Amino acid sequence: MAPRRFASSARGRRATKNGKPMPDSQIDFSDIPETTDAELKRARRVGRPRTGQAKQLIAIRIAPRLLAQIRRRAAQRAMPYQTLIHELLEKAATSGA
Repeated sequence: MAPRRFASSARGRRATKNGKPMPDSQIDFSDIPETTDAELKRARRVGRPRTGQAKQLIAIRIAPRLLAQIRRRAAQRAMPYQTLIHELLEKAATSGA
């Protein structure tokens, strides 16, 4: 029996594109220059800031038309649409709706 292929998934595309993984011992790092102290001082953390108030990731189903309306409203306010959804839900929850 042939092994299962996952060509339609991201995992499958990576697996077929990369072939076998290469161990670190076979990677040639000789052409990468050393990082200077000045470069390290200019370096900035990438990613979300750690606030201690992490939000929980959920999945919900929203009608495409409603999502488009929310995205338009968020764009008018120059804010991410997920932030707008959070604000709308928070307002509805605290008002007792």
